[in-house]
Amino acid sequence: MANHDDHHSHNHDHDGHSHSCGHHHGDPNNHGRAFVIAIALNTAFVVIEFAFGLIANSTALIADAGHNLSDVLGLILAWSAAILSRRAPNERYTYGLRSTSILASLVNAMILLVTCGAIAWEAVQRFSQPPAVAGLTVTLVAAVGIIVNGLSAWLFMKDSKGDLNIRGAYLHMATDAAVSLGVVVTGIVIIYTGWYWLDPVISLVIIGVIVIGTWGLLRESVQLALSAVPSNIEVAAIDVYLRQCNGVTDIHDLHIWGMSTTENALTVHLVMPDGYPGDAFMDDIMQTLKARFSVHHSTLQIELGTTTHTCSLSHNALAAHVH
Repeated sequence: MANHDDHHSHNHDHDGHSHSCGHHHGDPNNHGRAFVIAIALNTAFVVIEFAFGLIANSTALIADAGHNLSDVLGLILAWSAAILSRRAPNERYTYGLRSTSILASLVNAMILLVTCGAIAWEAVQRFSQPPAVAGLTVTLVAAVGIIVNGLSAWLFMKDSKGDLNIRGAYLHMATDAAVSLGVVVTGIVIIYTGWYWLDPVISLVIIGVIVIGTWGLLRESVQLALSAVPSNIEVAAIDVYLRQCNGVTDIHDLHIWGMSTTENALTVHLVMPDGYPGDAFMDDIMQTLKARFSVHHSTLQIELGTTTHTCSLSHNALAAHVH
C-alpha cells in the first residue's frame, strides 16, 4: 500500500493593495497610517472635484473625480482585505476570509465600468453643442488634484520597492497625478482659446485610461474567482523545480489558485519510491515555493508510485490550459 502523507504550511503574510498579486508582504499595520491619510485626502478631493465639476460645467473634472473615486475604492478594498485576511479560519471558512479581496475587486471593477459609461454618454452628448466651461475653476481644482495624488503617492513611495502591493498603490497615485496635470493643461488652453470642445475630449481620454486599467482588474478578478492560476505564477517553472527535487520521480495533480488577491495556494502529489523524506525536506520545498514562486500555502502529498493515482483534472490538462 502506498504511503500518503499530507504536509500543510499555513503562512499568513498579507499586505495592503487589492489590485496586485503577492510576491512579498509586510505587516499591514505598518501601512495603516498611510492608508488612513490617503483615503481621507482622496475622499475629500473626490467630493470637492465632483461639486466643482458641476459648478464649472466640466465633464473632464467629473471624469477625473470618477478616476479619483476609483483610488478611494481601491485603497478601502485593499485596507479592508488586509484586515479581513487576518481573521482566523474557522470550521466553515477554513481559509479564513482571504477571498473577500477577490469579490471586492470584482465589484469595484463593475461599478467603475458602469460609472464610466454614464460619464462617457454625457461627454458625447456635449460634442454637438459644447457648453461654456469655467476654465479657471477646472485648472485650479485639477491643480489641487496633483497635490493630493502626489502626496498620496509619496506616502507609499518608501515601501514601494520591496512590496508589490504597496508599489501598486504608489503607481496608481502617481498616474492619477499625471492625469490631473492633463486636466490642468486643458483648463489653461480653454481659458486662452475658448475651445470648450476640449473638455469632453479630455473627459473621454480620462475614461479611456480608467477603462483600460479597470478592464484588466475585472479580467483578473474573474479569473481569480474561477480559481485560475494567478498571473504572476509560472506553472512550468514550478513543475520543473518539483521534478528536480531529490527522490522525486514524477509529479501529478498540480493545482495552483489564488486564495486572495495577494496569496496563492498549491496542491501536488509527489511520487517518491523511497518513501517519505522527512519534515525538513518538506519544509525546504515549501519555503522555496514561497520565496521563489510566490506560493504562500502548499499542500504536498507523497506517494510511493505503486498504484495509479488520477483525478478529474490532471496537471497536463492544467498546463495545456495555461499555455
